[in-house]
Amino acid sequence: MNKEIEEYYNNYGQKVYAYLLSICREPDTAQDLTQETFCQAIKSLGRFKGDCSVCTWLCRIAQFLWLKEIRRRKYHPSSHKEADLNELDISVIPPDDLIESSDTKMYVIRQIHELPEREKEIILLKATGALTFEEIGQLFGKSASWARVTYYRAKQKLRKE
Repeated sequence: MNKEIEEYYNNYGQKVYAYLLSICREPDTAQDLTQETFCQAIKSLGRFKGDCSVCTWLCRIAQFLWLKEIRRRKYHPSSHKEADLNELDISVIPPDDLIESSDTKMYVIRQIHELPEREKEIILLKATGALTFEEIGQLFGKSASWARVTYYRAKQKLRKE
């Protein structure tokens, strides 16, 4: 079992961390929650049925832990400080929307974080390459088509702004 979790960590640890960093915007919190995600995965491994990909399962655990952390802290994201935004990986911006100016990049990142939570998560999950549309749909209990449409609509909102 430990070998299996070690293999999961090696294969998906960075994706889980990138996902958590994209939604919480705090590198230390993202790291802590990534570790907690794999601790929970160890405890839950026997209950994993394989009805979704391992990455989807791990991201679902991570999502649950983030929501639990928000409730625990009564978390209210701080206003977009320059330091917080500089911690974000600019790769969250889709390649077809290549942006050259760092001011423009920061603006787009701010706009992503202004989206409704679900749309923000889908944009970030897809843009970071963490999950496919099929896996995103599974994560939210929806279809791959729903994930595609939601992603497309969120990108349209970003383009309008």
